[in-house]
Amino acid sequence: MTDKRRKRILVAQHEHGLPYSKGLTASSLMITGLGPAKSYLVANEVEQALLASTADKISEDGLGELTLEILRREAGEKYARLFLKWQSVADLDVPLIILLGGAAGVGKSTLATQLASRLGITRVISTDAVREILRSAFTAEMFPTLYSSSFEADRAVRQPIPHSGDRLIIGFREQAAAVAVGAKALIDRAIAEGTDLILEGAHLVPGFLENMERKDALIVPLLLVVENEELHRSHFYWRARDVRSRPGERYLKNFEKIRRIQGYMMSSARVRGVPTISHIDLDATLTEIVDHVVDSALRMVGKESHEDEGPASHLAGTAPEDLDKEGSSARETVS
Repeated sequence: MTDKRRKRILVAQHEHGLPYSKGLTASSLMITGLGPAKSYLVANEVEQALLASTADKISEDGLGELTLEILRREAGEKYARLFLKWQSVADLDVPLIILLGGAAGVGKSTLATQLASRLGITRVISTDAVREILRSAFTAEMFPTLYSSSFEADRAVRQPIPHSGDRLIIGFREQAAAVAVGAKALIDRAIAEGTDLILEGAHLVPGFLENMERKDALIVPLLLVVENEELHRSHFYWRARDVRSRPGERYLKNFEKIRRIQGYMMSSARVRGVPTISHIDLDATLTEIVDHVVDSALRMVGKESHEDEGPASHLAGTAPEDLDKEGSSARETVS
């Protein structure tokens, strides 16, 4: 037992390697939705198998196969398939950029934080922060809509509005267009650095950020909505109870405006083919978002493989369409 504890297994690619980490393995397993306790149990079983072997080094592919074998034994075929699917994202070797848009109060911040934890992403930025930075560079006279909340942007509109125009949506569009400039800079910087990023906020309106299909990054735009009006309203009641949070009364007072903005964003998403996710349950929504990310990765892998005239997938000989069968019902686009 003492010899085993002293033994270190290197996960190596060519001549370089790093010691096996149970924590990293467990984190990669939790992406599938497997609970922390079970993930660490599987990671520990992998470590025990490595220590019991005569070798002191294992390749990344070999570790993946061993992990998959133990995961299938300990957790079942469902999680083994999900693990295989997620490997397609890791194998892309390009930064992952998730754009999580949605009106106020739909749960973007909470979901972004939980999603970052599940996917191992360390950089999460809100478009509210982008707006604050822009405020420091431009005065209220130059960009009045930057100095209002998304649902109060109608107050900052100065130009004459057509009789049939919606002052709120016009003001919101002006604000979103200004914030999109800063958001685009953040995305470009993350891609240049090769860093994964989750960008969330009400200003991520489908169509305001261009060039979302790139070869040097996997960019996944999503729109989060709460279709049930009473459920949406209840989010603000809970917010009002938390004294450390933003004042819920102000949001409730402008609730009808927030719903109008959500309706506009949903229409924009439908026109531009951006997936819309109806948020009711946290775990279910997280799973659906991860499914969308994996599907996007599989499509990107398919494109790259087609360009290289290679196989559509190299994941243990499993084709993307076979992997995609698992959990397909959870990825219905809500319109």
